[in-house]
Amino acid sequence: ISFDFPMSSKEALSLKFLRVTKQYLPHVARLCLISTFLEDGIRMWFQWNEQRDYIEATWSCGYFLAACFVLLNLLGQLGGCVLILSRNFVQYACFALFGILSLQTIAYSILWDLKFLMRNLALGGGLLLLLAESRGEGKSMFAGVPSMGEHSPKQYMQLGGRVLLVLMFMTLLHFDPSFISILQNLVGTALIVLVAIGFKTKLAALTLVLWLFAVNVYFNAFWMVPAYKPMHDFLKYDFFQTMSVIGGLLLIVALGPGGVSMDEKKKLW
Repeated sequence: ISFDFPMSSKEALSLKFLRVTKQYLPHVARLCLISTFLEDGIRMWFQWNEQRDYIEATWSCGYFLAACFVLLNLLGQLGGCVLILSRNFVQYACFALFGILSLQTIAYSILWDLKFLMRNLALGGGLLLLLAESRGEGKSMFAGVPSMGEHSPKQYMQLGGRVLLVLMFMTLLHFDPSFISILQNLVGTALIVLVAIGFKTKLAALTLVLWLFAVNVYFNAFWMVPAYKPMHDFLKYDFFQTMSVIGGLLLIVALGPGGVSMDEKKKLW
């Protein structure tokens, strides 16, 4: 029995896009992915006093520990970004950013805000994809870890990264009875399911990139808000978080869904 699926014109167009951008797409994906950490590290520098005072007031931890927290965030994020962009010690840089993401989730009480928690988990998914990509470059720091059945740990990282990454889109769904909203929810849900299970993955991920970029530019246009207004920082934070998720999706477009996916199984059928 043949399970071949005919290639649609949209899929052919996405493959043509991949051929044209093959050399540049992974670099663009990595830059987008680390953009929120880069922006946050720079913000720690320019808002040192405000960040330190907030941590000191929230946790009553004293001036010294609050300053250490801000310094750790500043150096950890900027240092991790430099290592990732220069392709040096990428796996260690990913773990450092994982640690800072977890620390911020607790320190800024994101753990109790479902929307921001899901977005942070989506960021973690992007880092997981970056970590999986780095495993194919040189010697892995997990070289001694046995593979699980026919799949390597890298492929399970790609699966986990895909599943976490689509959590970003759960925060964009709007539950109101208008036709446009219902249509957007249906199409968006279908696309995130395709990415999560790894079916028509590159086409679905590329479509989500275009959709999310348009939504991001429209709703998070921080450059249109004066810098002295609190909304400016909020929109800027949201904008770069979304760009990081776009970077993760671009990694999926560039590298594929990995072995634990329907696209991979389809080759065996």
